[in-house]
Amino acid sequence: MFTMIRVAVTGIGAVTPLGNTFRDTWEAAKAGKSGISEITRFNISDINIPWRVAGELKGFDPGNHLTRKEVLRLDRFTQYAVAAALMAAEDSGLSSSSISRHPSLDSAGIIIGSSRGGIGSIEEAVTGHRRTSAYLMSCSTVNAAPSSVSQKLGIRGYCLGISNACASGTNALGEAYRLIKTGFEGPVFAGAAEAPICRLCVEGYGTSGALSRRQDTSASRPFDRSRDGFVIAEGACVMVLENLAYAVKRGARLYGEIIGYANTADAFHPTRPDVEGEHRAIRAAISGAGIKAEDVDYINAHGTSTRIGDRIEAEAIEKVFGNRTASIAVSALKSMTGHMLAASGPLETACTLMSLREGIIPPTINISEKDEKCRLHVVTDKKARAIDIALCSSFGFGGVNAVLILKRPDMP
Repeated sequence: MFTMIRVAVTGIGAVTPLGNTFRDTWEAAKAGKSGISEITRFNISDINIPWRVAGELKGFDPGNHLTRKEVLRLDRFTQYAVAAALMAAEDSGLSSSSISRHPSLDSAGIIIGSSRGGIGSIEEAVTGHRRTSAYLMSCSTVNAAPSSVSQKLGIRGYCLGISNACASGTNALGEAYRLIKTGFEGPVFAGAAEAPICRLCVEGYGTSGALSRRQDTSASRPFDRSRDGFVIAEGACVMVLENLAYAVKRGARLYGEIIGYANTADAFHPTRPDVEGEHRAIRAAISGAGIKAEDVDYINAHGTSTRIGDRIEAEAIEKVFGNRTASIAVSALKSMTGHMLAASGPLETACTLMSLREGIIPPTINISEKDEKCRLHVVTDKKARAIDIALCSSFGFGGVNAVLILKRPDMP
């Protein structure tokens, strides 16, 4: 007899501009704190560029999670991924310490996304004066993150690296969800990691017109009338996904369920988003979850703070939800973290799961005057509200769209 497999999230780990653990990040998000500050990853004092703020990790020590040799060999994005994955393992009860191996992980899976991979190591090799490292090729590939996590946790099952622009992390979660739904026993560690705060990325995104020219902590202003671009950021978020029945049997904590996922392409433009493509992705995720648009209580928006991106996203939401658009609570975490590229989607998903558990919607900060063309109910103060079903979306360069539908945790 066919049995419907439900997919639960049982562990979360993160390192972000708001904190070096997921718990610290979530508390900071609820408090409306900004993780944005002047760039320190490279010297900007003698460079005449207008993009001077970023969402950097503060006080992160890779030595808490990796050996000295591993730190020297791995790019920062992989260091972040390993840290987040080890904390997710601890949080889910699948590891007794940050460096131990657990028998149940031998056949587990790992899917990690990244848009830029080890771009910092590549820049250092090209511009530095030292001999090129023998580890440059292995540390700069996107698969360095999932491969390193698999080695650290002893995962010998499914292993995949995904690079699908800023949708990569949400795609990683969605593909892990599909993997378990189709019978993979799991668990699956899924998420994303980025370390793009280097001169190449800042000037690359900046000259394309994507970055904000504001030079203070309020630079990331999703859906604000005066927004002028996103703020680049770094970090990682990894979650443990499991067959819900297995998770309940072992007594795991349930953060919530993933009940729908869609991945679509615009087939439109390299950088300009398309309202029809985003609309189709949202519709497909809702349909795949077996619910109706009116069942969605809350939207954690992509909300990057670019002029065209926020407007197109608002139009796509309105196209799906119609007259309900003005009443559905919407928030944009990037107002506090900046844009962590691929890692934003998993972090926003993790925070949405906490909203489902706690009945708390974090604020969207830095909105002085909401853009009248973005006809959304954007939450600007922390709000207590019971939520049963929520939607998270990620949209990336190349017209790639990924959307997840989440459900409040309950027993099978």
